[in-house]
Amino acid sequence: MATSYFLLAVFLALATSQAIASDPSPLQDFCVADKDFPVKVNGFVCKDPVHVTVDDFFKAAELDKPRNTKGKVGSNVTLINVMQLAGLNTLGISLARIDYAPLGENPPHTHPRATEILTVLEGTLYVGFVTSNPNNTLFTKVLHKGDVFVFPEGLIHFQFNPVHDKPAVALAALSSQNPGVITLANAVFGSKPPISDDILAKAIQVEKGTIDWLQAQFWENNHY
Repeated sequence: MATSYFLLAVFLALATSQAIASDPSPLQDFCVADKDFPVKVNGFVCKDPVHVTVDDFFKAAELDKPRNTKGKVGSNVTLINVMQLAGLNTLGISLARIDYAPLGENPPHTHPRATEILTVLEGTLYVGFVTSNPNNTLFTKVLHKGDVFVFPEGLIHFQFNPVHDKPAVALAALSSQNPGVITLANAVFGSKPPISDDILAKAIQVEKGTIDWLQAQFWENNHY
């Protein structure tokens, strides 16, 4: 009897792990997103295969061209997900080019639905991620051209160009058609409506005036 309960528990655990995966596995060759379909589902309804064309799997994104990095944080993330490329629907993958100005950074953020694997195309990057509570261990590495680094799903991570006179470029793949991004400072200090300064002052252990000043800043979005 104990063995039967154990096997049942293992089966349920495996079934649950599949049910809560970030993106569902496709049940057909492809499911091109029909963004005009009025019914909203988790993801997008499939376009009728009769109307699918090769352009549903193609985008002239010009990812070979440098992006504008003159914003406050000195970086520019150009994301290709299902919103830009309908053929990605149900395939569980997306792509991003990240440009960094000298001393620019992609500030601490998280992707709630994806693991990220990044490779440096040009320049040098100081990268890292922080594990979950209670340890909050910081893992960091200096990457050079051709190096590869993985950021586990949902963990806070960042990239910084430590070179003062040369830009950097990286290419990242993410394990979701729509990985999402939450930039910590933007979410905490730039939410609409704002989080109560009483709550943030207590959480961060600073004076309310400091919180008020932080909330008054312009929190730039570097994802395009």
